[in-house]
Amino acid sequence: MSSEAQFVLTLSCPDRPGVVAAVSGLLAGRECNIIESQQFGDPVSQRFFMRVQFSSSLSDAALREAFAALAPDFGMDFKLRDTAVRQRVLVLVSKFGHCLNDLLYRTRSGLLDIEMVGVVSNHPDLRPLTQSYGVDYHHLPVTPDSKARQEAEILALVEHYQADLVVLARYMQVLSEDLCVKLAGNVINIHHSFLPSFKGAKPYHQAHSRGVKLIGATAHYVTADLDEGPIIEQEVARVNHTHSPEDLAAIGRDVECQVLARAVRWHTEQRVLLDGHKTIVFPR
Repeated sequence: MSSEAQFVLTLSCPDRPGVVAAVSGLLAGRECNIIESQQFGDPVSQRFFMRVQFSSSLSDAALREAFAALAPDFGMDFKLRDTAVRQRVLVLVSKFGHCLNDLLYRTRSGLLDIEMVGVVSNHPDLRPLTQSYGVDYHHLPVTPDSKARQEAEILALVEHYQADLVVLARYMQVLSEDLCVKLAGNVINIHHSFLPSFKGAKPYHQAHSRGVKLIGATAHYVTADLDEGPIIEQEVARVNHTHSPEDLAAIGRDVECQVLARAVRWHTEQRVLLDGHKTIVFPR
């Protein structure tokens, strides 16, 4: 019916019988229609994970109240989102613009159903690109002495824009442990998958000199452990001896764009649930 809205419910709880029946029964009892349902019981962590997309004529508040009443019976952590409300995304970037450009294009074209509320950079270079899409650009330079103040400004922008997600689209600064904690589970980073083998400058030149056969990228949640947060998505492309270092870098940029876009889409569609140091990703 036209008066119905669509919602996504995600939950995790100790794995035990009756969780699916309880959730389904609650929805059926309120005349909700389940559109998609996925679940997984992790035999290692002994936790159960579930994602349900459904339509309902009830309000967000009424549904939230109903699930809040059910949650204690199962030790359940849950989130409920109205799919009509776009997730608000703040992007952090340095000088490499390929991932930012890709996210801007996908957002404008509707391939990513998000609202990009602003871009923050420690360099001014990507202001023209960002503003050509009508998105606010904030140049916040950073030095070792000003890092704490600059991160306070970033956090203020997160709060100002009421951003649901922060995306590091090749932001070449390490976030402090304090900022990682404050934004835990809501910051996604992208990097090439040569780590830890090829660190530092010119990783594609290092990889070329070693004759690598695979170029990859990893998108993960940011934690205080550098580049070791829970992985959301990875991809590889095969290369060979005919590719120059510049070819490898170009292939790598394409892979990074694809992987980051998937991670952002899956996160904002609430398809990613944290399971300790790893993720449960319910595919489309």
